[in-house]
Amino acid sequence: MTIVPQVVWPVAALLGEGPAWFADEAVLRFVDIKSGRLHRHGDTGQHTLEVGGQPSFVVAADDGGMVIGSVDRILHIGKDGRERAVLATLPMPGHNRTNDATVDTQGRLWFGTMDDGEARPTGALWCLDRGTLHPMGGDAVVTNGPAITRDGRILYHADSGARTIWRFTIGPGPRVEHHDVFMQLGEADGHPDGIVLDSEDCLWVALWDGWGLHRYAPDGTLLLSVAMPVAKPTKVAFGGPDLRTAFVTSARIGLDEAQRAQQPHAGHLFAFRAPVAGRALPQVRLPASR
Repeated sequence: MTIVPQVVWPVAALLGEGPAWFADEAVLRFVDIKSGRLHRHGDTGQHTLEVGGQPSFVVAADDGGMVIGSVDRILHIGKDGRERAVLATLPMPGHNRTNDATVDTQGRLWFGTMDDGEARPTGALWCLDRGTLHPMGGDAVVTNGPAITRDGRILYHADSGARTIWRFTIGPGPRVEHHDVFMQLGEADGHPDGIVLDSEDCLWVALWDGWGLHRYAPDGTLLLSVAMPVAKPTKVAFGGPDLRTAFVTSARIGLDEAQRAQQPHAGHLFAFRAPVAGRALPQVRLPASR
């Protein structure tokens, strides 16, 4: 199977990340972390909100608003980008920030933090359950994912710097329990960045500095490689009416003038027709008092 991703929005994000499909509006939202921007893409056009900070992910909330992570806070915001509430402030070093996230079928927000200087192993996994913050460990310099299986029992977590994707079991509490190495990537593969599971519980991995995407079966078999025209794809999100449009965010941060000339589409939003459907991301369950 040959897949050729196409540019659907020449947005030129510095660090495009955190794509999520909002089915009720039929739009894709994603962030530009280093530019403090929240982007929206749909059939009716594109729109950008200047939200400031370092927004690292955006997901839907159960009241029709959104939840984003930015620096050391988890924020509840409206569709206009205005802050409604601080859901959590993270107890972590000042050089850390939030990174990637997902939502499980119980409406719990699972996310990672990282060292913004990408040098110290001070990043970790967290779970926010209706306003209560649970530390999960999983220490790493740069965390990515997480991604959670349909039955809610398995969580995948990428330690990007170590080129390792871990597989955890999820227990009550919530907590993460037994873990093992799901995938160890080689230097030629680049670094595992954003990860997401499709409707068959196969894992899609964006390969930072790897010029592509990989799709792995639950047993670790490589099922598909998709070449990208940019070195730094960051994450896949499935959207469209049948969840078979695969959107891919990308970055141009760190590229010198010659590299930007070599990859003029770096930082743009891409899309292609996926061989299987993705899964709809649940909404975050807010505290009952909201």
